[in-house]
Parts: sequence; structure tokens; C-alpha cells
Amino acid sequence: MPRRTLTSRRGTGGTAASSPEMSAASPPEVILDVLFEDGLFFLAVRNISALPAHNVSVRFEDRILGLQDREVSALPLFRGIEFLAPGREIRTFLDTSASYFARRQPTRITVKIAYKDAGGRRYTRTIRHDLEIYRDIGYVRKTAE
Repeated sequence: MPRRTLTSRRGTGGTAASSPEMSAASPPEVILDVLFEDGLFFLAVRNISALPAHNVSVRFEDRILGLQDREVSALPLFRGIEFLAPGREIRTFLDTSASYFARRQPTRITVKIAYKDAGGRRYTRTIRHDLEIYRDIGYVRKTAE
């Protein structure tokens, strides 16, 4: 099958297996995002496109341990999302940034994301994050009222 490169609006890329009859329409785009909010890390599987994605899976290059040494990278969330609607995200808490860095967890995270479109065409993309950029960012923890 011919292969073509995907280029997302956010600058991430990957490859897609396609058939000769593939339309000119943009395929679904699924990413793994790292969110840093008030000193907390979250991981989010996001469909940043206007089309649904099916059979989404995320494979981490390295084990990622979160709060209380829970292996976040092995959560069922990352093994199979049957349907991810356009513009939707599913997020999970990873850890506080202070705890994550103190436990010397990997700061370079590489994932391979695989998914299909509604017609069954398969897509893959590799995304790399460097959490080191968050190490020295100041933040104010909000207190509950």
C-alpha cells in the first residue's frame, strides 16, 4: 500500500497507510498531550481533528510511573479506545511535578499512537515530549475553599 505523511496543525507528524482511493479530506488526528497545570502533570489522549478516530492505542517507549508508583503507561486507557469523537480528550493524572522530578522519572517521553478512521484505514504517529522544560517553571498552588 502507498504511504503518506501526516502533518498536523500542531506540527506533529507521522505516517499513514492508505489505499489508492483515499480522499483528499484530512484524516483524523490523535495525539498524546502532556498538560502542566499549577504544578500537576496530566496525560491526555486528544482527537484534534473534525473526524472520529477508532481503535486508538498509545504505546510508551519507556515505563512511566506516576503518583504512588502507579504504572500510568500501562493503564487500560492507553491500550484501546474504541471511539474517540472529534475534539474530545481523555485525560489522566500523572503526578505532581515536584514528585515526578524527585523520583527521577523519564523526562523524555516518546509514544507511538495507532488508530483508524471510519473507513478502516490505519494511521500511526510518533510524538515526543520533553518534560524537562517544566522543571524550573514557577507556579502557585490554589487552595480549596
